[in-house]
Amino acid sequence: MTQHTLDTSAMTNEDVGKMPDSRTVEERLEGGFILLDKGAGPTSHQIAAWIRDLFGLERMGHGGTLDPFATGVLPLMAGKSMKLTKKILNHKKSYICVFRFAEEVDDATLAKVMKQLTGRVYNVPPEVSAVKVQVRTRKIFAFDKMERAGNDMIARVHCEAGTYIRTMARDLGLLLNMKVTLKELRRDSSGIFTLDDCVTLPELADAIWLWKECDKPDALLRIIHPLEKLMLDLPAATVKDSAAAALAHGAPLLRPGLVDIAAGVKSGKEVYIQTLKGEAVGVVCLTTDTDDIAAMSEGEIARPSMVLLDGDVYPRRWKSPE
Repeated sequence: MTQHTLDTSAMTNEDVGKMPDSRTVEERLEGGFILLDKGAGPTSHQIAAWIRDLFGLERMGHGGTLDPFATGVLPLMAGKSMKLTKKILNHKKSYICVFRFAEEVDDATLAKVMKQLTGRVYNVPPEVSAVKVQVRTRKIFAFDKMERAGNDMIARVHCEAGTYIRTMARDLGLLLNMKVTLKELRRDSSGIFTLDDCVTLPELADAIWLWKECDKPDALLRIIHPLEKLMLDLPAATVKDSAAAALAHGAPLLRPGLVDIAAGVKSGKEVYIQTLKGEAVGVVCLTTDTDDIAAMSEGEIARPSMVLLDGDVYPRRWKSPE
């Protein structure tokens, strides 16, 4: 995305703050995330609880429930990154699925039915789901056959968040007038994250052991990602240290505090704010179009909607009222 550069002379105080990739394991656990390749068996909640206990944390969240039999990409959030759980839950997802047909079905009929289940479709949660059963729709961006062997089909589904693949198996059966069973399910992407970005539970456990017992944090530093990587798909702006300090205390973003900002973003939209070191300050809601900001010399341009930076990282540059 194109950025409007507004101040090329801005400098940051190297004595305060820290580049995200320079954080220690302990600092990353205060606001970081792990991309796990979940195995079959445990629930997503059980996985999060086990890893929470391995780290000795009070809380750990997960982004996007997978059924016990399902495998694949499961983001786990610690500390401040849990504020971003809703964002993760709204990511588009893709799955590799194995469907088993009770009877033979020809390719032409199957292709026709799969096309009917693409686009905006009804997707009622199955009765085994913890979600309240109600009529709702979800968008299926693609439903593609990958391979067929006998009465089994391997397919990829690229879909809107909250889509139930069990429901798609049921609907396949209704349209084909036969029972269709979802035999295997593997989530191979969640937003911009794929299986290539993930580690397994044994790999994570080994890395924790090396950190705790051998004082070797390198493996964990590769596994626990700074929360800033969760914001890569948002339009962004960079601010000066003084503006970062003000935003961390809930103050609005003023024009003099900006270093650069994404072009073409309209008033009312959200923009991710980072420091000159690349630290997440938070998310703001614009009160003016970003294309109009270059002509401004002062005034408010946005108000914080989510604060991620601790208030004591950058020193305050303003005086409290008497």
